[in-house]
Amino acid sequence: NIVLDITKNNFKEIVMRPLTEEETKIFFSKLSKYIGKNIRLLIQRQDEEYCFRYHKDRVYYVSEELMRKAQNVPRKELMSLGTCLGKFTKSKKFKLHITALPYLAPYATNKVWIKQSQELSFVYGNHVVKSGLGRITEGTDRYQGVVVFSMNDIPLGFGVAARSTDECRGLDPAEIVVLHQADVGEYLRSESTLT
Repeated sequence: NIVLDITKNNFKEIVMRPLTEEETKIFFSKLSKYIGKNIRLLIQRQDEEYCFRYHKDRVYYVSEELMRKAQNVPRKELMSLGTCLGKFTKSKKFKLHITALPYLAPYATNKVWIKQSQELSFVYGNHVVKSGLGRITEGTDRYQGVVVFSMNDIPLGFGVAARSTDECRGLDPAEIVVLHQADVGEYLRSESTLT
């Protein structure tokens, strides 16, 4: 694989590659906030082999078969492969994209269901307040990653619990219980930047 060498201002072609040990640690740390030990279920699937690949600061979730077929595509013409789960920032932090939701929702350890009256507000990018909270998984800790569902079990997005399950019981209706991070409305609001 060709790697970017910036020490000598010698820029080379960047290709899709496996994550380094440091990148894997940062990436898995972020994923584990939402799905815990279920990360292994993403890799050890029953249908076929899947892996995570790094390309242009983004992490992709791709099947081994699709990767083999993509080797026939010229590297300069390859824009992406598989599903983009998120990207690394310049400071080497990892930010999950809304495109990761289909893989987070089935394996989420902490879930929040919001009332129909709160759904539109959340999909517009706002935090979830106590008055819009329908249910929350027992034992959810403060600052734990949560996947947000409608009362009909449709995944709407994800965020961070601003309060634990116990703290939510006696809150004022206007208090924030989930800090918004991503929602399905981003497919329309950020259409040009979701790659």
